[in-house]
Amino acid sequence: MGHDHGSHDQDHHEGHDHASHDHAAHGHAHGGHGHSHAPADFGRAFAIGVSLNLGYVVIEAFFGVASGSMALLADAGHNLSDVFGLVLAWIAATLAKRRPTAQRTYGYKRGPILASLANAVFLLVATGAIVWESTRRLIHPAPVVESTIVWVAVIGVLVNAGTALMFMSGRKDDLNVRGAFLHMVADAAVTVGVIVAALVIGWTGWLWLDPVASLAISVVIVAGTWGLLRDSFALAMDAVPPGIDPQHVRDYFIGLPGVDEVHDLHIWGLSTTETAVTAHLVRADASGDGLLLERIGRETRDRFGIGHVTIQLETPETASRCELRSDHVV
Repeated sequence: MGHDHGSHDQDHHEGHDHASHDHAAHGHAHGGHGHSHAPADFGRAFAIGVSLNLGYVVIEAFFGVASGSMALLADAGHNLSDVFGLVLAWIAATLAKRRPTAQRTYGYKRGPILASLANAVFLLVATGAIVWESTRRLIHPAPVVESTIVWVAVIGVLVNAGTALMFMSGRKDDLNVRGAFLHMVADAAVTVGVIVAALVIGWTGWLWLDPVASLAISVVIVAGTWGLLRDSFALAMDAVPPGIDPQHVRDYFIGLPGVDEVHDLHIWGLSTTETAVTAHLVRADASGDGLLLERIGRETRDRFGIGHVTIQLETPETASRCELRSDHVV
């Protein structure tokens, strides 16, 4: 997901206005974002990907009905959910580029998180319908046209692989783009499974292989979707993003010169690519605060990939009256 560089220069201040105590110092350490920015033409990649997959869904659904293949229909439902997911990711990526406003101080950066959460729920619901129909067809097998399944599925492999290639360049820099890339690669692999099942049916006449293939596809979908649901739900609930150990961040802060205590430490994902941290640092000596904040902004970016940093500096006296000193208080 590309980022608007202009908005990166705007500081995201989080005010800590605790009426019950005085502050020795209130500083913001702003580090640059520790992410390489995805190419600006991913909007075109999304548009092409959506068009290709939507066209393939129509072809696959038509011939799935015509050939009586539950495996093709199952894969068509899966690919329709892919279209939905790509559209959501496209909209979210577009909204995330908007500049912050007075009312939306973080802009729409949470959009990709909500899009991935909605996509995961949609996938699970669609998979439930596929499992239901596949189970019915397993009990009462029906004949299928193997040759039709094979050539339609071959088109699917080409569509999914081509879509994946368009997102390959951004897979290392953006979790949202990486998710689209991996999903398309997995789809290509699943469609190869449909082809294999159709060929085996042609050789053996085992009609039960078609619904079994669709059930196998459903297992793959659920396996991939469960991780997406778990991670997107965690980010939506402001959990610490994967790959960041909060204890390591706390140890880093407590190891800074003159820092005697760390409290009110919070780490969360602003989006699928950006992370924020806030903390109160207690120092007896206030000299060199400016240099310390500058150092924190630089090192949290380099060590942890955290680009939005807000630090509140306190003396031992003011910290003793801080209502947020306890780890159990938010």
